[in-house]
Amino acid sequence: MARLRRTPPHELGPEAKTLYDGITSGPRGRFMVDEHGGLTGPFNAMLLSPPVGDPLQQLGAAIRYRSTLTDRARELAILVVAGHQDSAFEQSAHEPIARDLGLTEEQLAALRAGDTPELDDQGERAVLRVARALVTKGDLDDEEYAVLGERELFELTTLVGYYTTLALQLRVFRV
Repeated sequence: MARLRRTPPHELGPEAKTLYDGITSGPRGRFMVDEHGGLTGPFNAMLLSPPVGDPLQQLGAAIRYRSTLTDRARELAILVVAGHQDSAFEQSAHEPIARDLGLTEEQLAALRAGDTPELDDQGERAVLRVARALVTKGDLDDEEYAVLGERELFELTTLVGYYTTLALQLRVFRV
């Protein structure tokens, strides 16, 4: 059972309301609001501390909408983290996105099971390999380090850290 009540926007203090408005006015906002206007997923907890929640949601927006990772590579990496962390919310939120980007049911099932799906794209295979190493070992050997460019690697390590943080918060707050 959820540990946090979803607070409707009319009950929020000024700082939390500003954060709420920032989240809901962005590209992911309409997907993160329940029928009463409360934020779903990890965003509800961000309202507890707007000075921390706002930079956190801004980091997530940068990862999702401004990194050089392709959309498919990004979703593969998110689903690797979701599977490793057993984050049902992130899986349910990101599997439809991955499906819309052309990932098959077989590929999604493999990701859920921690297996390696068949991927035609060499870049996607590299992202998958590195993301798996990061979640399982928390580090990369020299060979794994070399399969991506340094900018991609920075963005991917940031993505893995961000979604690991969200998975922890979702688990603790029973979202």
